[in-house]
Amino acid sequence: MKRIFSLATLICLFIVALTSISCSKTDDPTDNEIFIGTYKGRITYSGNGIKKSAENGSITVIKAADSYYFRFSDGIPDLKGVTFKKEGDHTLVNIDLKEGLKIIRINASSLNILYTKDGKIWTANAKR
Repeated sequence: MKRIFSLATLICLFIVALTSISCSKTDDPTDNEIFIGTYKGRITYSGNGIKKSAENGSITVIKAADSYYFRFSDGIPDLKGVTFKKEGDHTLVNIDLKEGLKIIRINASSLNILYTKDGKIWTANAKR
């Protein structure tokens, strides 16, 4: 009986921890050390002779410390290790013209991407 109670307690703690990590739609990626959010909208990718697009695609954004990971739906390759600078109170911007055009703007309600690297192009215009 003690084992069942311990297992039930462990499961409850796991659910509480998972709920506290996942973000609501009003959570702001600029305010959290850990952020997980999904944005939905138009996404595209072209590179290596492949072109993909989705009108109702999704991008899951995962932030850990200062590094962001963008996981695209519809077979579009992911973007990893992106860093930002804060612009204003609630907006993050990544603009880098050294290794191609890299513009990513993210806040609690929207995500806009125009990112080029090694001849590959990602775009997104999405909302939460």
